[in-house]
Amino acid sequence: MPFSRHCSLAARVAAILGVALAAADPLPTLGAQSPAAPSLALPRLDSVARRIIGAATYATFITVDSAARPQARTVQPLAPNAHWEIWFATNPRTRKVQEIRRNPRVAVHYFDPVTQSYVAISGRARLVRDRATVDAHWDAAWNAFYPDRDSSVVLVAVTPLRVELVSPSAGVNSDPRTWRPQSFVPKRRP
Repeated sequence: MPFSRHCSLAARVAAILGVALAAADPLPTLGAQSPAAPSLALPRLDSVARRIIGAATYATFITVDSAARPQARTVQPLAPNAHWEIWFATNPRTRKVQEIRRNPRVAVHYFDPVTQSYVAISGRARLVRDRATVDAHWDAAWNAFYPDRDSSVVLVAVTPLRVELVSPSAGVNSDPRTWRPQSFVPKRRP
């Protein structure tokens, strides 16, 4: 199924975050119960989602502003760990930091244009400035942007609540009637 048959990124993000969009943007009720496409086994979904993420150098990180509008921007996160936690660096003075402080519900969206596949992760973000934790989750690619790890950077850690994905080339299809994607809830940290 081509990607264009799916609802807009803004509509998917709004549904994930529970934010209503204007009536002009047709949004299927993704939370409604309907017959879903046959679900694949968790190990298969996990593997395909990680391949899609690996093919995407960047992701779209979505927060909600004080007026309840989704705000999207490009970030360069580390690959998700075993529990699907996602880490990336940002400037502590950015609006995304303020938005996380106000409302930690976020979404991270990865898209692979070659396979027309995507992964959408909804979760909770937290801000981390502890130097030992920053060092443990640091990517050398960030060095040019953050010369002083003590004052010029804060890490964002996203703990996932749900992972949704569609990858027609890998046989991971959405429901043909509702376009509801395949999904799973990652295992929590012990």
